[in-house]
Order: sequence, then structure tokens, then C-alpha cells
Amino acid sequence: MATTITMPQLGETVTEGTVERWIKKAGDPVEKYEAFLEVSTDKVNSEVPSPVTGTIRELLVQEGTTVATGTPIAVIDEVGAAKSSETASAPPKSRDAMAESANAEPVPGFNIPQLEVKSVAASSGAPAKVPPHSNGQREEAALRGVSPAVRRLAREHHVDVRNVRGSGANGRVTADDVIAAAKLTPTGAATAEAPRGPAKPGPGNTSTYADPIPGTTIQLSSMRRIIAERMVESRKTAPHAWSMIEVDVTNVWEWRKREKDRFERDTGVKLTLLPFFIRAVVESLAVFPLMNSKFIADGPAIHVEKEMNIGIAIGLPANLVVPVIKHADKLSIKGIALAAGDLIDRARRNKLSADDLKEGTFTVNNTGANGSLASAPIINAGQAGIVTMETVVKRPMVMEDDAIAIRYMMNSCLSLDHRVVDGYVASGFLADLKKRLESMGPRGAL
Repeated sequence: MATTITMPQLGETVTEGTVERWIKKAGDPVEKYEAFLEVSTDKVNSEVPSPVTGTIRELLVQEGTTVATGTPIAVIDEVGAAKSSETASAPPKSRDAMAESANAEPVPGFNIPQLEVKSVAASSGAPAKVPPHSNGQREEAALRGVSPAVRRLAREHHVDVRNVRGSGANGRVTADDVIAAAKLTPTGAATAEAPRGPAKPGPGNTSTYADPIPGTTIQLSSMRRIIAERMVESRKTAPHAWSMIEVDVTNVWEWRKREKDRFERDTGVKLTLLPFFIRAVVESLAVFPLMNSKFIADGPAIHVEKEMNIGIAIGLPANLVVPVIKHADKLSIKGIALAAGDLIDRARRNKLSADDLKEGTFTVNNTGANGSLASAPIINAGQAGIVTMETVVKRPMVMEDDAIAIRYMMNSCLSLDHRVVDGYVASGFLADLKKRLESMGPRGAL
């Protein structure tokens, strides 16, 4: 039986998606729940798992094409489908049953029975079938016992899972097996692909945003095009203003240093300065609610948000994403750390959903993670501001009693929509943020 796969709806407000990359090609086998397609929307890139086990018969949409949700995009021949002889001997369907089957509508991202589908953009020339017991078939059989998450981990660590001895049930390769294999030397049996050096332009090399090649032109992915459009739109629409403060974070730095080992041991999440900073931000937003607002051009009016949903800007090799911690003002420092850690981990593994990226009311950007001392970020469209935490440096500072002491210092920069916020409000917000950060620690409860 053939199964038609349709464009999934990756979020409540998403009405279309772009076929970014076919992970599987026509003729390839695919396991149920195995990713076979990468889809991008105006909110997120996401891998789409197969709802059935079978073989890719046809790819109905070319890479780079945008279609509405629910549009057929691929056909998979399911494993274990009834043979023609069995079909012939089966009792005929009633007229009502046949009509019900014919009128069944595709469910986005899932399968529907199909008799025949004409390909609109199928690859020309399906690959020849692999003879029984061939090397290719044995390799595919070895791969079928590996979950999509483990395969992705193996790709990230340049490990060929076909050469890894599995420690799981029935010899299944686990994530721990991949990590162990990645620690072997390049001559180890498990390492099939060494990290590449600088690439050179050539007919077989494609320059990408994540892997740029000097002397080549990078074709933007749909996600990069959307990022570019949104940045231009924000810059043109919102009159940006900028301000910066210097914060003494010595006490909170010592607090975090004292707690980080125990916190990671208990939760499995690294404790950084980010959750302390976000906690101070939401407390300052409560005092200056105009910073947690948006400009409505049709009014014109200013809408003051009720919720405090904090976006955290995360730079990835190929994209920039801003997942949102919902109701951050209701969370403790520990709760914010766990929520942020989960979002950052899933962002790096390309596992964010569209819902993770919506409803943000204010954004925090940890530019200091890469050593930045000051920056002027572009406001996330629809918000009144974005604040940064820059790198922490040790400097000699003059204290209130005129003594000189070595302190941990950090700059914090604010970009604001001047239609919503005047300098008086913005400087008040930054001053309050500074006061809260400097009063944190070195003791307290997370």
C-alpha cells in the first residue's frame, strides 16, 4: 500500500512550509519515526519523521519549494503491503466504503491510503534495486537498528555507526556508544570520517552559510532569507535607540561559582550567568512595563503585554533562533536555568518546535559568550527592546571607600523602539537592572 505524506503544520499559526532538504531520496528505505525530510517555516527548521516503514517511491516537491500545509509532498510504499494476489482474492469494498476512501482528506504530516499519484517533481531515474545479500543491503540493515537521534549524534561527531559495536539490546548502537567511539583516535575502527580542513572551490563542493568557501556564492536557505527580511523590516519600521551600563557582577559571579558543580550534578544542566540575568530582567520589567510592550501601527497605540515571555537569542552555525521562556516572571533562577538549558539544547539539535519560538515579549542576547564587550542588537520585530549581557572581565575598580579592588565587571546594552520607549524609561530600566544584578548573591536560594 502506498502512503502519501503531506506538508505538516509546524505550529498553530503556520500555514505553509518549505522543503529545505530531502534527507532520503527516491528508492531509499525509511524506518517509521526516522527523519526523511527537513522543512523550514517562517519560525523554525524541523526534521519530519516518517509515519510508516517502507521505501520512498516518489518525491512530489522539489527542494526549495514552498507549499501550503496539507499539500502532498512524498509517497512511501509501506513494508508488508498486501500482495496483488491477496488483493485480488479480497472481498470487494462496498460503494459506501469506496466513496469514504476516495473522499478521505490528507492529514498534514501523516499518511493517507493512495492508489496512484502522479509525480510533479520526482527525481528522474530511480536507483536500481540492490540485489539480495549485497554489501549495500547489509549496510542498510546495520543502520536500521539505530535511532534517528543516534544517527544525528554520529554525524556531528564524524562517527560511522556501521563500524560501532553496540551495547544496547540486540546489539543496538546507543548514544553512549557513539560518544565512546568519538573519543578514539583517528586510527580507531569506529572513526570513518575525520574532521575536514578548509574546503576549496570545486565542482563537488557547495558553499553554505555554515560552511563557507572563499571565492564562492552562498545560496540562501529559506530560513536565512527570512532572517534577512525580518532584520531589514525591524530596522526600517522601529526607530532604534541604544544605551549601555556597566555592572559589577562580582557577587553573583561568586554565587554562581559556588553553586554550579552541585547544580550540574543534581540537574544535568550547566549553571551559567544567563538565568541570574534573566531573573533580574523580569523584575525590572515589572517596574518598567513599557519595556514589555509593543507598538501597534494600525492604532496607532502601545499594547502593554500581560505576560513576560523572554526570548533568548541563540546563534547556530547556519541560523539564528529566538526560543521563548514562557511566563519567566513566575520562575525562580533554578526554573529559568532549566527552561533555558532545555531550549538551548533542543536548538542545537534542531529540535525546536514553532510553538517554542512564538509569543515572546522581550529578548535577552548573551553576546558575551563570544567575548563581545559591547553590541547594538536589532530588536526582535513586535517587541520594544532587546538587552545584552556582554563578556565578564576582571578589572581594578575604585570602591566607595576609595579603595581599589579587583572586580568582575560586565557591560549590558539595550536597543529600544523609540516609538514605545523614551530615553527616560530606558535609562531607568537599565539603572534598575544594574541595581538588581549588583545586589544578587553571593548567598541565596536558587
